[in-house]
Amino acid sequence: MTSHPTTPLVGPVGTGAPASWDRTVTAFLAHAASTPGHLGETLAARPDFAMGWIAKGFFYLLLGRAELVGVAREALAEARRIARGGGLDWRGHYYLDALAAYAAGRPSVAVRHLAELLERDPTDTLAFKLDHAIRFVLGDRRGMLAATAAVLPQIGADHPHLGYVLGCRAFALEENGAYAEAEATGRRAVELSPDDAWGLHAVAHVYDMTGRAETGIRWLERRTASWEHCNNFGTHVWWHLALFHLDRGEYDRVFDLYDTRVRAESTDDYRDIANGASMLMRLEAEGLDVGTRWEELADLAANRVEPGCVVFADLHYLLALGGAGRTAEADRLIERLARDAQSREHDMHEVAAVAGHPAALGLAAFRAGRYGVAFDKFRAVRPALQRVGGSHAQRDIFSRLMIEAAIRAGRYVEAEAELAARAARRGAEDGFTARRRAAISRARVARGVAAE
Repeated sequence: MTSHPTTPLVGPVGTGAPASWDRTVTAFLAHAASTPGHLGETLAARPDFAMGWIAKGFFYLLLGRAELVGVAREALAEARRIARGGGLDWRGHYYLDALAAYAAGRPSVAVRHLAELLERDPTDTLAFKLDHAIRFVLGDRRGMLAATAAVLPQIGADHPHLGYVLGCRAFALEENGAYAEAEATGRRAVELSPDDAWGLHAVAHVYDMTGRAETGIRWLERRTASWEHCNNFGTHVWWHLALFHLDRGEYDRVFDLYDTRVRAESTDDYRDIANGASMLMRLEAEGLDVGTRWEELADLAANRVEPGCVVFADLHYLLALGGAGRTAEADRLIERLARDAQSREHDMHEVAAVAGHPAALGLAAFRAGRYGVAFDKFRAVRPALQRVGGSHAQRDIFSRLMIEAAIRAGRYVEAEAELAARAARRGAEDGFTARRRAAISRARVARGVAAE
């Protein structure tokens, strides 16, 4: 990982933040696997350092696992205990309120507190990255863009985290369709911080959205050192490389990357499961046999049927369960999403109501071979799918399945319209579009149906 000056970046919060605290913040910005180690070192050196406990709470919540919410709340309680003794400055109290909101299931409120902090101090890069990460979970692409626009002018050219801030800016630009600016900004981010895997992957997103698979392959293959330091986010970058090969129809290479990089380990982080499930679903939609690969994912997904935590995760668990033919568990997950949609106890319940449960019904219909129903379900929920979070590239699996469902249902005109709409949203046609147009032509010939 690139070394940076040890200028205090978030503090002083209380007194005497350990040097390991700056390393923690920098590692978090770089998605480094060393982040927990630095945080552990910080708390070992200063058990009364409230910001360390606050960071621990946020880090556990960002893992998106219901069983870890209790651990985050314990960290929150310890930070509150220290704060009562005067162990937090004004800045720390914004963090504390944000963590409390997030732990209560209200990440939308958490980002408001972080935004208020950033209004007072836009150079607080930990608050900035947390705000960016939570807005990503919420699918708040406009909020990400606004936050980066407000903060970036206040970050000096000599700030050690400028590259990471630019990486977040690049991703926000890409998600809002400003592809040329996103590419240039992401490239600058990686120049300043060669270990900025987020900025690197933002540029990969640009190439995916604009149908430049060959350029994307070159961009990533020449820079693997830029994410070798990463936690499981590195696996996601490998997923992007596989996605480019998929676009080119290089399926053997996709399977190789899946087995050796994307699912080399049977990890149960929801983002890892999402990488695997969405890739297998893409491969199956191309008519390929994925063998027994679904079973490994389904075994993990079966443990997450109850309770829910992140709707984006739930939909990918459902993909895995459906792929393995485990309809009973898939049905239980859909039923739980329906209950969540009725309770509205926290933000994700609202997401379940407007997007999660309707999309789940589309997935179930697709797996059951009711393609006309699946198409109608996916098309109806498409305007709300941004709410499940993730990126355009990740949510594209639902667009692909919608189009595939239309073709299988013989609804060719609607399939062609959705292909055109998808290309317009993304910025270009790609290999998927070309293959689906060819499939429609073959189906029309086979059925004796004239183009309309």
